[in-house]
Amino acid sequence: MDLRIFTEPQQGASYDTLLTVAKAAEDLGFDAFFRSDHYLAMGSADGLPGPTDAWITLAGLARETKRIRLGTLMTAGTFRLPGVLAIQVAQVDQMSGGRVELGLGAGWFEEEHRAYGIPFPKEKFARLEEQLAIVTGMWGTETGKTFSYEGRHYQLADSPALPKPVRGKVPVLIGGHGASRTPRLAAQYADEFNIPFASIEDSERQFGRVRAAAEAAGRGADDLVYSNALVVCVGKDDAEVARRAAAIGREVEELKANGLAGSPDEVVDKIGRYGAIGASRIYLQVLDLDDLEHLELISAQVQSQLS
Repeated sequence: MDLRIFTEPQQGASYDTLLTVAKAAEDLGFDAFFRSDHYLAMGSADGLPGPTDAWITLAGLARETKRIRLGTLMTAGTFRLPGVLAIQVAQVDQMSGGRVELGLGAGWFEEEHRAYGIPFPKEKFARLEEQLAIVTGMWGTETGKTFSYEGRHYQLADSPALPKPVRGKVPVLIGGHGASRTPRLAAQYADEFNIPFASIEDSERQFGRVRAAAEAAGRGADDLVYSNALVVCVGKDDAEVARRAAAIGREVEELKANGLAGSPDEVVDKIGRYGAIGASRIYLQVLDLDDLEHLELISAQVQSQLS
C-alpha cells in the first residue's frame, strides 16, 4: 500500500510551508506529495497568506526534492487551456527528472471562478474529455510531427506538441463518484482511478464500475491503479487524536466514520479494509500543515506496518 501526502493549500499555506511538508514527506519515506488546485479557501478558513498556484508550486518542488513523486488531486480543467497545460506539466516533469503525475478533473467550485475572473462554463465534463484527448495526444505525438485537433470546445492546428515528458507520458489520474461517464473516461485515459472521501462500500462499487468500463474498452481491469483520498488524524492516544481533530475543526467520531482517524493500529486496520476491495494507494489529506510530528507518527507507526 502506497501512502501519499495530500495537501489543501488554499486553506492557508505559503510556498515555504509546502516545501517544508514536501521535504518532510520525502525524508519520512512517503511515496508522493500532492496538492489540490484551488484559489479560494473553503469553509471558515481565512486562507492566509493567500493562494498558491498548483503548477508553479510543483515546479519549485521539482527542483528542491529528489525522490518523491509530485502531482495534483485534481487540476481544474477550467483553469488552463489544454495545450498550455500539456506544456506546463511536461516542463515540470522535466524539471523533476520524471516524477510528475497529472490528476485532471472538470472543475467545480464556482465561487473561486468568480473571485478570480475565471470563466465557469456549463459544459465542464465535455470540455474535460477534450482536454484529456489533447493533453495525452500532444504527449503521444512523435517528435518532429504535428498534432491537430478539431473539437467542439478546443481546436489545435499543426501544434509541434512540445515539450515531451521525460518518459514520453505523465501518468494521468481521473477520479470522482459519477456512475457512468467518469468510469468511461477513466477507462479511456487514466493510469489511476481515484475516489475521494468515500466509504469502503461506495469505493468498492465505484472501483467495480471502472473495472467493468476498462474491460469494455479493451483494457485489463488491473491496468489501472485504484486509490482513495481520505482525511487523516492519527494520535498515540485518545487525547492526541482529540487535539489533532480540534486543530482542524473536526470531531473525532466524524473523522473515524469518514476518514482515517484514531490510533495507528486503528488506521492500519481501516487502510487494510480499503486494500481488501482493491485500493493499492491512499492519499492522506493532511489539513494541519504545521504539525510535522503528525507525519512522523504516521511514518513510524502506520506506514511501517504497511510496507
